Amino acid sequence: MRITAVVPLLFSLIAFILSLLCVFAGSKRGYLENGDLLTLNTSMLGRLTLNTSSSHSSLLNSIESSIKGDINGLVADVAKKLNIHDFYSAHILDYCEGFYTPSAVANLTAHPSKNVTKCSNQTATFHFDPAKAIQDELKPGINLTDLKWPSKVQDGLTAVKLASNVMFVLYCIGIAAIGVALIGALIGVFAAGRFAAMINTMLSFLAFFALMLASAISTGVIVKVTDVVNKHGNDIGLAAYQGKTFLGMTWAATILALLTSFVWFAEIIIGRRRQA
Repeated sequence: MRITAVVPLLFSLIAFILSLLCVFAGSKRGYLENGDLLTLNTSMLGRLTLNTSSSHSSLLNSIESSIKGDINGLVADVAKKLNIHDFYSAHILDYCEGFYTPSAVANLTAHPSKNVTKCSNQTATFHFDPAKAIQDELKPGINLTDLKWPSKVQDGLTAVKLASNVMFVLYCIGIAAIGVALIGALIGVFAAGRFAAMINTMLSFLAFFALMLASAISTGVIVKVTDVVNKHGNDIGLAAYQGKTFLGMTWAATILALLTSFVWFAEIIIGRRRQA
C-alpha cells in the first residue's frame, strides 16, 4: 500500500467536490445560493429615475407617489412596487430570484439576507439575461425604457455570452479529468511503480489546466459584469455584487488540482531514485 498516495487522493476528492459545487450551486431553491457568480440588487431599481421621467404613465405616477409618502422614500422597497424581485443571482446553469429580508435596506437592528423564492430551469449553455427576467415580471404598462435601463449594461452582458459557454465546457472537462484522476489516485494507493504515478500526474495536470482556464474566465466575467453594472446602473438604482464564495471555491479547486499533480510528479521522482 502506497501511503504517500493518500495525500493526492484527498486533494483530488476535495477538488472534485468543489468543482461540482461551482457548477451545481443554485440548481434549486436553497441549494448553496451563496455560490452564485454574481448578484444584481434591483430592490431600488427606478428610485432615482421615477422623479425625472417625462413619460410617466398613471401607474408610474402612483408608484412614485407611494414612494414619496414612505418616509421620503428612504425605506421604500421599489422592486415590490414594480412587481419585480429584490435580487437576481446568476449561476452557471441557471439564475435564482427572491427578496431581501427583513428589508432591502440595512439598518441598526437588521441586515438584509437573501430569501430565494424561485430558480429558473437548468440549462447547459445558460446565459444570464436580467433585462428579460425583469421585463417579464414588470407590471403591465411599465417597461425597462421607462426605468431608463442602460444599454451599456445590456451590451456588457451580451459581450460575455461566449465566455460563459466556454467556461461551462471547461468546467465539464476539469470535473471529468479530476474525477478520473480521483479513481486513478485510489488505484495508486494500492499500485506500486511509476506508471500509475505518471498517469495520475497527466490527469491531474489536465484537470488543473481546465479548471485554471475556467476559473480565469469566470473571474473575468464576474469582474467585467459587476464593473459595468455598477458604473452604468448606479443612476437607476441598480447594483451588482461579486460572488466571493464562488471565486473562493473555484480557485481552491484549481490550486488543489495543481498540488495533486505536483505530488504525483514527486512520486515519479521518488520511484526513479528507488530503482536507481
